[in-house]
Amino acid sequence: MLTLVLVVIVVALVFEFINGFHDTANSIAASVATRALSPGQAVSLAAVMNLVGALTGTAVAATIATGIINTEVVAATSQVILSALLGAIVWNLITWWFGLPSSSSHALIGGLCGAAMSASHNDWNSLIWSQSVGDWAHNKGLVWKVFLPMVSSPVAGFLLGIVMMLFLWALISGMERAGGVLRRLARPRWINRFFIRAQVLSAAYMGYAHGHNDAQKTMGVIALTLFGAEASGALDDLPSWLAFMHPAAAGDASVAKWIVVTCAVVMAAGTASGGWRIIKTLGHKMVKLHPIHGFAVDTSSATILTIAAHFGMPVSTTHSISTAIMGVGFAKNPRALRLGTVERIVWAWVLTIPAAGSVAYGIYKGLGLVGWA
Repeated sequence: MLTLVLVVIVVALVFEFINGFHDTANSIAASVATRALSPGQAVSLAAVMNLVGALTGTAVAATIATGIINTEVVAATSQVILSALLGAIVWNLITWWFGLPSSSSHALIGGLCGAAMSASHNDWNSLIWSQSVGDWAHNKGLVWKVFLPMVSSPVAGFLLGIVMMLFLWALISGMERAGGVLRRLARPRWINRFFIRAQVLSAAYMGYAHGHNDAQKTMGVIALTLFGAEASGALDDLPSWLAFMHPAAAGDASVAKWIVVTCAVVMAAGTASGGWRIIKTLGHKMVKLHPIHGFAVDTSSATILTIAAHFGMPVSTTHSISTAIMGVGFAKNPRALRLGTVERIVWAWVLTIPAAGSVAYGIYKGLGLVGWA
């Protein structure tokens, strides 16, 4: 049993690494597309800021660990978690191969749902759909923490992208009307120079927000694995050098510090490995970006991710950055959006949870057939 727990933790870290290079594009596509940063510079910046972001907060991790699988109906066994992770990894690799910016977050959530359903023999009560624990911001369950943000965050990304561009254009227009030095600074040459530099800051903000939200999801999976292992007695005979794995070792915190640090480092390493197929789709195929547009995209998307992480919502980085690009492109010129590429991305979003869930469902059944579940 202990060996299986360790295998699950390793697979979770593999998922975290894949999440890093799969979603690297989300952090750096805009800055690479506008040539504000070279690909190497952008990846390095994203990796560092992913690490910083991942070390600050565990609200999203707590949602994954306690707000999706109803452990009163189905035990969060190592087999369930392993099936969920493999389902998410398979779907992530498929979409990465075809250059589709699908959501690693929703792949993981879909995997958890599919594996829980499989383990409970299709009992819908194995999932926490909605659970009120006070004010709306602290409600738990798939409805509040997953489905509502899944719909609202893309809309928010699109609208905030538009608003950000309109604000920047209004600011530049005001500088032109002011005359003098301000009018000279509002010329396209100076505006481009300024936003090329400003985009370094917005790209760093985006990298931070990506790590702050996405890295926590694997933290939650590992915490959930250890909670289940503790309940089943799999951790009863831990050797002394592995005593830190007991959930009780975390004190009152739901996610132990060693989990936070490990996931942060692994995601940063994955980010540093790059993800060029998706960068090409996000940075070049949807709409042509200039530095001012890239700044608006990064700032809009990072703001949504940071707010969502504060409320423990595992929001998709892919959704927020993609719809921010769409919003900026729409503000620039509604006809500038390449609708064929947008359609492919939307289909990847729609399919992610059921596809990853189906793979995880089948994997758990397969483990049962060979006597491992």
